[in-house]
Amino acid sequence: MTSLPEIVRRFLRLGIVGFGGPAAHIAMMREEFVVREKWFDDTEFARMVGAVNLIPGPNSTELAMHIGQRRAGGRGLVAAGLSFILPAVLIVGFIAWLHDRHGTDPAVVDIRWGVLPAVVAIVGHATWGLARTNLVSPLPFIVASVAMAAHLIGANELAVLAAAGFIGALRGSIGDRRGVSLAPLAVVFGAASHPSLWRILAVFLEIGAVLYGSGYVLVAFLQGRIVDELGWLDATSVLDAVAIGQITPGPLFSTATFVGWDLAGPWGAVVATVGIFVPSFVLVALLGRVIGWLESHDAGRAFLSAVVAASLGLMAGALIRIAEAALVDAGAALIAAAAFVALLARVPATRVVLAGVAIGAVRSLVG
Repeated sequence: MTSLPEIVRRFLRLGIVGFGGPAAHIAMMREEFVVREKWFDDTEFARMVGAVNLIPGPNSTELAMHIGQRRAGGRGLVAAGLSFILPAVLIVGFIAWLHDRHGTDPAVVDIRWGVLPAVVAIVGHATWGLARTNLVSPLPFIVASVAMAAHLIGANELAVLAAAGFIGALRGSIGDRRGVSLAPLAVVFGAASHPSLWRILAVFLEIGAVLYGSGYVLVAFLQGRIVDELGWLDATSVLDAVAIGQITPGPLFSTATFVGWDLAGPWGAVVATVGIFVPSFVLVALLGRVIGWLESHDAGRAFLSAVVAASLGLMAGALIRIAEAALVDAGAALIAAAAFVALLARVPATRVVLAGVAIGAVRSLVG
């Protein structure tokens, strides 16, 4: 067992220095807890990483919670999760406050011109990489393609994921002697003209409870729910939020803090953050039972496979939408292309975004 102050100290530090997205966070945790502290061996650590990939939510944050749970039980889960999340939320909240006051200044507009194409490239690169890993047979590719088309014609993201999961489970249950049938329950809220705090909480709880795949799938949910369906923000505002989430440490889901602030100020930021992260605490606490169930049912494994494929399709659909908003001229398109090449050359995403900031700042100075 490990003391709670020790867990808080270690995960606060990881939350402060954790730039680079989920893959970088997981690598840092392996260095910290396998190589240096020897809390786990590589086999044990790999099993934990695999386990958190089986549930919705921000995987690296859930890995932090899972490690805390393994070392100090339920209190360790909460301490590790909050410690890892808090630095990012505070930093993003401060930037959201600045953006609220200066977001329409000409210099800021010019900087966004350089940053947003870089974000498009990052989402495109993530989509490409995840698709190469997960769409390795015709059926997942078909599911992803249908999900992308559904997103582009305005289908509800939860309905798309639920349909994909149900079809996958039905197919998987054919080979399962117990004939288990999954019917995922998705709470789909109707549109509201005004983003009240309760409404914001409900939407982000919904997203946090069902979002599978990379944190970049969050872009699809924000685009579909916040922009297209509810009309609370425009696509450029979503890109601003993703850019801030990318250049700050900690989980990309801290993007929700920025979006919540845009919608309803400081309290909007609080309820959006609580909404998107609370499901992860619950799911990690139940993780042991979830894994046992999935390992014992073909339908469970097929459900997850189909949901991940549909998530990638939603991600691709969102990429098309945000590209339309960000690539406003030939210069922006050139930045996006250069950023994509840099990412292929393994330049860290954080540096790509900062390069976009620099290009936008230069444009502001010479303009």
